[in-house]
Amino acid sequence: MDDSRISDVSELREFLKGLGKVQIELIDDIFEKYTLIEKTVKKFKYHKLEKHDKKTVLIYLRRLTGYHKAQLLRLVKRVLSGEHLEKTVYVRHNSRCVYTPKDIKLLEYTDAVHHRLNALATKKILERQVALFGELEYSHIAKVSSSHINNLRKSNEYRTLWVNGTKAKVAAIGKTKEPEPNGTPGSIRVDTVHQRGIYYLHGVCEVTQWDVLIAVPMLSERYLEPALKLLLSLFPFVVFNFHSDRGSEFINKIVACLLNKLLIEQTKSRSRHSNDNALIESKNGSIIRKNFGYEHLQQNQVDDINLFLVEYFIPYLNYHRPCLYLTNTKKNKRGHETRIYGEANTPYEKLKEIDKTLKTSCLKPSLSFPYLDTIAYQCSDNEWAKIMRQQEHKAFDEVTAIIEQKKG
Repeated sequence: MDDSRISDVSELREFLKGLGKVQIELIDDIFEKYTLIEKTVKKFKYHKLEKHDKKTVLIYLRRLTGYHKAQLLRLVKRVLSGEHLEKTVYVRHNSRCVYTPKDIKLLEYTDAVHHRLNALATKKILERQVALFGELEYSHIAKVSSSHINNLRKSNEYRTLWVNGTKAKVAAIGKTKEPEPNGTPGSIRVDTVHQRGIYYLHGVCEVTQWDVLIAVPMLSERYLEPALKLLLSLFPFVVFNFHSDRGSEFINKIVACLLNKLLIEQTKSRSRHSNDNALIESKNGSIIRKNFGYEHLQQNQVDDINLFLVEYFIPYLNYHRPCLYLTNTKKNKRGHETRIYGEANTPYEKLKEIDKTLKTSCLKPSLSFPYLDTIAYQCSDNEWAKIMRQQEHKAFDEVTAIIEQKKG
């Protein structure tokens, strides 16, 4: 279009009125658009115009170029500053893409061998891989925030590699009260978990979250007493409190007699206090159900399962799997308490941290931290988790094969 005969803004305004609702074919070439904007701004001396005249010029340019008002104002401002509008190739820079597919694959591998822990615990493992075990390939992904880990788990590069009314009876055994560990390792919470043909005796230290579980074919006197002795022996510190629910597997004379001999106080959960045993109940889901599921197991395979638990799984839980620890509590205006779990650490590192604050060592006389260090640091977290998973598949595949053979 030749607009050379339009010499001032009043003629331009008359031109726009004459157009009315007539559709004008917009300019396609960006170079021609820039040339028109520069020529029009200089021709009508845009910087000297009144406000209503500037509006007329902008309407005219919008009708011909199709630009939105904000974009057009930016271009006019550039022309007024003396800049020459040039066609540039737009390259998009995604500032959020900090972690490469290689970093995401390391996160994916860590999630696979640890069965996708909490984001804060996963960050702790990544940091330990670099700081404690010197695996420098984790140095970049170890800087990720715990909240961004969940974002990376949703990325295209990430793929998931691993596939969760009886009447009360008064019993004179045990004291009905909440345990009082006083910040000292040795107060354990105990519960039982069934897996079809077998049962797990599960014990967790309230302070360090040191985790031990033993498999038994049934909850009877024949198996319960030796299993409890083994469970108590696998804690590296002296146990002084044994807390459980009111189940008959623990509230009986055999358990009471055993604990009295070992000078261990027995306590049991209070009525209408569901949080008394909350720690062990949550561990039942995150440890046993998450790792072993509900698969049917034969009672005669208990020895093989216990061998795997003692040699591989219990060391993994306590030396290589971080847990979350309470760091703060907040109360709102109504008095409701919110607990904040802001620390992630392995039970062994937590045990060492607490031991430094005590006057005397909490370890059993037959153990020492240099000896336990050889167990804890012989492999990195990911290496031990990989070994443990291999032994897990080996142990449980044999059990499954025997079951299928008997069915056939």
